[in-house]
Amino acid sequence: MSEIVLSATPAHLRHGSNIGQPLTRRDGILKVTGGARFAADNHPPGMLYAVLAVSSVARGRVAALDVAAAKAHPGIVEIMTSANKPPLALDPDAKTNPFMRRLELLQNDRVRYANQPIAVVIAETLEAATEGAALLSPRYEEEAPRVRLDAAESFVPPAVGVGHPSEAEIGDVETGLAGSLRRIEATYETPTQFHNPMEPHAIVAAWDGDALTVDTPSQGLAMAQARIAELFGIPAENVLVRSPFLGGGFGCKGLFTGPQVLGIMAARLVGRPVKLVLRREQMFGPVGHRAPTQQTLRLGTDADGALLGLSHHTRTASSTFDDFFEPASDVSHTLYASPAIRTSYEAVRLDTGTPTFMRAPGEASGSIALESAIDEMAEACGMDPLAFRLRNYAELEPISGKPFSSKALRACYAEGAERFGWKARPLRPREMRDASGLLVGWGVGTATFPALMFQGQARAVIRKDGTGIVETGAQDMGQGAWTALAQIAADGLGLSMEQMEFRSGASNLPDAGIAGGSAHTATAGMAVAGAGADAIAKLAALATGDERSALFGAGNAGVIARDGRLFRRDDESRSESYADILNRAALAEIEGRGSSAADPIAQANYAMHAHGAVFAEVKVDPELGQIRVTRLVGAFAAGRIINPRLVRSQYYGGMIWGVSFALHEHGEIDPRSGRPMNPNLGEYHVPVNADIPSIEAILVAEEDRHVNALGIKGVGEIAITGTAGAVANAVWHATGRRIRRFPITLERLTEPAPR
Repeated sequence: MSEIVLSATPAHLRHGSNIGQPLTRRDGILKVTGGARFAADNHPPGMLYAVLAVSSVARGRVAALDVAAAKAHPGIVEIMTSANKPPLALDPDAKTNPFMRRLELLQNDRVRYANQPIAVVIAETLEAATEGAALLSPRYEEEAPRVRLDAAESFVPPAVGVGHPSEAEIGDVETGLAGSLRRIEATYETPTQFHNPMEPHAIVAAWDGDALTVDTPSQGLAMAQARIAELFGIPAENVLVRSPFLGGGFGCKGLFTGPQVLGIMAARLVGRPVKLVLRREQMFGPVGHRAPTQQTLRLGTDADGALLGLSHHTRTASSTFDDFFEPASDVSHTLYASPAIRTSYEAVRLDTGTPTFMRAPGEASGSIALESAIDEMAEACGMDPLAFRLRNYAELEPISGKPFSSKALRACYAEGAERFGWKARPLRPREMRDASGLLVGWGVGTATFPALMFQGQARAVIRKDGTGIVETGAQDMGQGAWTALAQIAADGLGLSMEQMEFRSGASNLPDAGIAGGSAHTATAGMAVAGAGADAIAKLAALATGDERSALFGAGNAGVIARDGRLFRRDDESRSESYADILNRAALAEIEGRGSSAADPIAQANYAMHAHGAVFAEVKVDPELGQIRVTRLVGAFAAGRIINPRLVRSQYYGGMIWGVSFALHEHGEIDPRSGRPMNPNLGEYHVPVNADIPSIEAILVAEEDRHVNALGIKGVGEIAITGTAGAVANAVWHATGRRIRRFPITLERLTEPAPR
């Protein structure tokens, strides 16, 4: 099967709009009953198993591999090394577009980071392949690794994020700070973080001559298809990428990775289908991560607490062989009004895998530093943190001077504060305790994320029985895209959900763009809506030009599509069913096509962002330093809401990740070997149920007429940006200790304060 077809179930939605309804997930039953087939669940006939052998050093070269010992092990079919790998049509270190990453595909014996693939063992069983990998017993010529931000000379990167300038400034920051009555300067450190979706990277690859079928988790099917075709020198139409289900992505599955390509190479080498699945510890290195940062913020205000200058400088890192620089300072472009703002960067090259997009790239790291600094500035001014944020509320985007396409942040502050009970918060820290004597603290953080949109396509068909099909190569990595997009599709065709099939999850469907940047619903949704509108327009042309139709001559007045019928807009008593129109025209079906792209005029004239405010309560043991988040309230404004149930789920996920960022999550890298020291879900700490309280997410009404025709903004990443800062600020309010190195751990909270 080349795509997943999901049928709808809710009979109560036969009338009225599907958009805005809190439908349950259309793929939910498949997942809870085990019917959902993820990439590694595929097992084509004759399939072999491949296991990566990875480097245990971070810098040097592989001096020797005991290939003979490994090949002698029962069940081993082949060992793929740099000596016998299949040829590629493109240098893996070449980059033909900015979204491409340089890949480690056994080019040579060099080791550029720990956990880099150095060989692939292919066997009849997974056990044999695993044992064969151990028997390779690699020997290295090792060099001292560079893995800390102070381990190499810094430089100014040519760009950060996706082509953003590494320096930006309005006004004169130094003059503004010099003229400020109150000033702060503080440096905040965020750690290396690793993507840990429940489903690791996996691939099942099967060649048939020069045709290739791969089952692999991908946030960008068409991009993966093009990358594979380019590497192997075959037409893109020869490559079928199937990704009906993703067990989480968070950015690491947005770009095709080295291990996935190695699986395809292994299948070509042995001439049989091959399955390769990364072990959990192998996710720490070859598939990207969030880079560490050191961020220095300088803020100054006048006597009334109005910002006069804001400087945000970030030091971050990329690998020695590729470029991706975490755009942490850029969050200061959009949130707070100041006549003078400067953002700047420096970077170092380290012996690590290349960083990549990780949920809210730049905004997550940058906002916890900015929101902490804003709180520190509010304290210096003797102001309530929320009042200080409102005092410096930006009516225009500060860095560009553009008006916002919409901005309901004031309503987010108001509704969130009211629900949380913020008015009862004492100004000074360490003034609240619960009945058991635990210190209680309340904090607030502002959430923001750009409202992005990429290019996408979709196809819609109305069949002669009155039912419809909508197809787009979209991805659902757990956010509910299949449900939300199906709702848009049904409305676009004027059908009930039961009358329509929604097909997705394969590269042989129209390209829906990448599921990233919180842009997937807007991108694919606009394409889907456009395809439906195109099909309806063609159907209407048939009817209004046919003298036998009740709609004849209604071309100028127009028609309305609803419940599988077309109605005259000026006289709804005159209507005709889709089936009657097509059958009379002797057509089996009628097809519409739709595409989507950001409006360059609107982008030039407006700043487009979603906004929110998160309020957090923590309780801290005054003697042990143990921290528990006990309450979270978030209020978010993100344009038109397609499915409030799914949107709340996304907000919950982001808020939980914000707690993780503030209190739990960090990769420990051994500075001697460069190896990750906690590459598993036991020691790489993320929150569990006991760490998370009841969470409330308020959906603040917002209409945006400029961001796109449907008024959709993304929700997948925004909630992490406000929550991490809110939790950090609540810890200060509870304890009076401002921890600037994240995550805030028991040890950091209880260590002696710096003099």
